[in-house]
Amino acid sequence: MTRARQSRQARHAAPPTIRTRRGSGTPAARTAGPAAVLVGALVAAACGAPRGPGRAEAQVGVVGVAAPGGCMATAHSLTPASWTAAPAGRGRPPAPRLRPAGDVPLPGPANRFDYQSVDAAAGRLYIAHMNAGRLVVFDLDSGRVVREVPGLPRVTGVLAVPAHHHVYAAAAGAHEVAVVDDRTLAVVARVGGIRFPDGLAYAPGADKVFVSDETGGADAVIDARTFRKRTTIALGGEAGNTHYDPVSHCVLVAVQTRNQLVAIDPVTEQVVARYAVPGVEGPHGFALDESGRRAFVTGEGNAALAVVDLRTMRVVQRLTVGDEPDVLAWDPGWGRLYVASESGVLSSFWATGDTLLPLGALRAPYAHTVAVDPRTHRVYLPLEDVGGRPVLRVLAPAP
Repeated sequence: MTRARQSRQARHAAPPTIRTRRGSGTPAARTAGPAAVLVGALVAAACGAPRGPGRAEAQVGVVGVAAPGGCMATAHSLTPASWTAAPAGRGRPPAPRLRPAGDVPLPGPANRFDYQSVDAAAGRLYIAHMNAGRLVVFDLDSGRVVREVPGLPRVTGVLAVPAHHHVYAAAAGAHEVAVVDDRTLAVVARVGGIRFPDGLAYAPGADKVFVSDETGGADAVIDARTFRKRTTIALGGEAGNTHYDPVSHCVLVAVQTRNQLVAIDPVTEQVVARYAVPGVEGPHGFALDESGRRAFVTGEGNAALAVVDLRTMRVVQRLTVGDEPDVLAWDPGWGRLYVASESGVLSSFWATGDTLLPLGALRAPYAHTVAVDPRTHRVYLPLEDVGGRPVLRVLAPAP
């Protein structure tokens, strides 16, 4: 068991009013200052040179032809044969660097935050204030907090589903997922029977929400129309984050105790493929470059970042991030990847062509969750304790 997993289990066991943070005693956290900025120079050696590709391991129940809206997974690919690469982003010039744009005071006690979800169309950011048991609703355009949604004990994952005007919040302390109406910001449903709900993904073709049950070793499936739990899909290990890939029409889950990415068919609600991620210990957080057919997978146990080619399911590049990486955010317009770590390090990367280049790092206390607004390219870091209060640190493109 890695130190990251031990501390994660300790975090789960702590009551909501207790501040629980991993890596708070590291030098990165102790020496952080508000003036820290992301370095604009491209220094590839800073994060390690790419290594040779790894191969996917044996798969389970791989399919070649999916039902309408189902998962198109094969033994060595999560990309349909008919897919063609988009020209945008190939050899793009580096975007401007980011600068601190200020700290916005957040309501509630100075304790742990977790996942965030951006609704770009509505101009909103939803922030899980985990140890306060509340969902913070932030207006991206005015830069102000709109409201808090209470009654969400140990809220971890959060996902906006604008098609239904709903926001899903994983209330791990109540072993349930709460459904919030984004117009009234009232809880309209609660779906229970999930041991430790964490990451969330929405599969539009199947109209279902998939929920990582981390300690339950499964993904739970919720009907987005009836708010009923349809089934629980056993994964054979601890469930990390969950994402939907609109190209393959698969739901992907990081199974952290098996060092795998698992593909689920959202129509049949079955595991259809398993892929090893060599060189990554304890994959929990990951992000998808859907149009570029890449998955960015981090390892809690060894501070590794692997770039997986979704056309071949091979690891084509390995880099290093801060200790105990947690949440990732991908900006498709700029080709920027952000990796937030429990050790208080936010690593920044630039995707140019088929290569991911390190841009530098920002250090801030408890900077383990990150979100990016794809319209403005602003980056958001909720920090649990800056001078005794929680703040939302905003990074904006430099003039």
